[in-house]
Amino acid sequence: MNKKRLGFILLAALLLISLLGIVWLQPINQQESYHQFCDSQTIWSIPNFWNVISNIPFLMVGIWGLLNTRKLKGKRRQYQLFFMGVTLVALGSGYYHLNPNSQTLVWDRLPMTIAFMSLFSIVISEFINAKMGRQLLYPLLLTGLLSVAYWMAFDDLKVYAVVQFYPLLAMLVILLLFTSKRDSIKGYWMLVIAYVLAKLFEHYDFQIQQLIYFWSGHTLKHLVIAVGILGLGKSFFIEPSIISVKK
Repeated sequence: MNKKRLGFILLAALLLISLLGIVWLQPINQQESYHQFCDSQTIWSIPNFWNVISNIPFLMVGIWGLLNTRKLKGKRRQYQLFFMGVTLVALGSGYYHLNPNSQTLVWDRLPMTIAFMSLFSIVISEFINAKMGRQLLYPLLLTGLLSVAYWMAFDDLKVYAVVQFYPLLAMLVILLLFTSKRDSIKGYWMLVIAYVLAKLFEHYDFQIQQLIYFWSGHTLKHLVIAVGILGLGKSFFIEPSIISVKK
């Protein structure tokens, strides 16, 4: 069995498992403990200062990416929406961290789904089929937004969890088993490594602040993800792919 065929089998299996999980698993409620971050410093009248301010790199990278999408010829909507999502994450996450609760969290998660799903459509275009990736862009975006709406309506995170983690697992399969239209895919791997580090920083939020005192793990999470997105963005604009120049 060749790698590409194995990749399609694994992608289908992961999707089936994800859908079965949505149907069979008990509702996953949003725990209020989720909002208890280590950073509680008020500086210059800004509560939770470092968790709020550390979103500025997202804003910078997002705007930088939007400006650079002009370098991409032909179809570039996927890239524009990805960097628009990153830009909106800066605003939504900053707003959430000013007053962390389930109501403000909505404005953090909505733009994240835009970024997740736009990136997933880019990966499909660049590794599997350019036209398929473009055609899936808006259905993927709608699925992401509906996952947040479902959580808000039913206090159930199952669908949102699938929207967040299925694309990540699928992208790992695609990176390993499919061939890119780029000369190098190091930007994607840089983002994957950054995401894994970010999850570790998030999990050890309190322990990291006890260790380095100045910043908490959640603050470092924001910074390392922004660096990962910058690395990926550079690969988009320095090493344009075939799909970037096709009309």
